[in-house]
Amino acid sequence: MFTDTILLSATTPISYFPIVLQLIAALGFVGITMFATHFLGPKRKTSDKLVTFESGIEQKGNARQPVAIKYFLTAILFVLFDVEVIFFYPYAVNFRELGWDGFMAMLLFVAFFLGGFVYILKKGALKWED
Repeated sequence: MFTDTILLSATTPISYFPIVLQLIAALGFVGITMFATHFLGPKRKTSDKLVTFESGIEQKGNARQPVAIKYFLTAILFVLFDVEVIFFYPYAVNFRELGWDGFMAMLLFVAFFLGGFVYILKKGALKWED
């Protein structure tokens, strides 16, 4: 009777036992697999294996040379505007229920969205002079 109450209660530590058991099994499997592949696997270090591989193309120059900030800026702007576009989907699904208030809120959102885009264009963030 008492054990049934413990097993049915979701707040007791015994209810987390299956999760802990699965975590131990997963970590044990990963550890044993890494140990086995490291010590039992072949160890043939040839000059071809120690050379840095870049898509099958021969290396030219140093990989540590500086990269133009324009690449990173363009990537960040893409992610920013891409995430903002995601906010259009809930409006498109519920535009009838939202009515004119929702429409005005979406117009305001688009105005801010376009304002940010115009600001980026005026600053020249997307120009490629290099």
